[in-house]
Amino acid sequence: MSTKLPPSTSDAIFSVSGSSIINAPVEKVWELLLGFDRYKSWNPFVRDQKVTDRAGTPTGHELAEGQHMSLSVHLPPSLSESVPFYQRSSAFVCCTFLDNENHRVAWCTASIPSWLLHAERWQMLTVEADGRVKYESVEVFNGILACLVRFFVGKNLRFGFDAMAEGLKVKAESA
Repeated sequence: MSTKLPPSTSDAIFSVSGSSIINAPVEKVWELLLGFDRYKSWNPFVRDQKVTDRAGTPTGHELAEGQHMSLSVHLPPSLSESVPFYQRSSAFVCCTFLDNENHRVAWCTASIPSWLLHAERWQMLTVEADGRVKYESVEVFNGILACLVRFFVGKNLRFGFDAMAEGLKVKAESA
């Protein structure tokens, strides 16, 4: 079992998080969480996520540590494809941790120097005593631009994390 843990939120300029309790098998929830090609059917926040090479070209590979990903998000979250351009955003990240056995995955920004902006996101699944699955996601932001990110999109990021947690719950419990 790995001892790698998410970064402390108390050391961050700001952080966002979301969680849900899901009545579905952990394997099913994990498959949905890593099934990036199906995000458009249930995820109103991260609308598209692809494993890419360093240049951002999709590779079609499964996620592994050290691989890059391109993410497209809606802020505020929406399942609609017809949102204005100013409600769309993207990120280029690198997978820093993947533990399929313990159902944890993490990535951090890869497109700009970390002193400008460093964002690290963790997503974790835990089987509760009653058999339900707890989904938790947290992202911590540091660097000079973190205050601007918080000011301009912090509220919508919080909405996004909550919407993704709820979307995952609904999809896992209905599928």
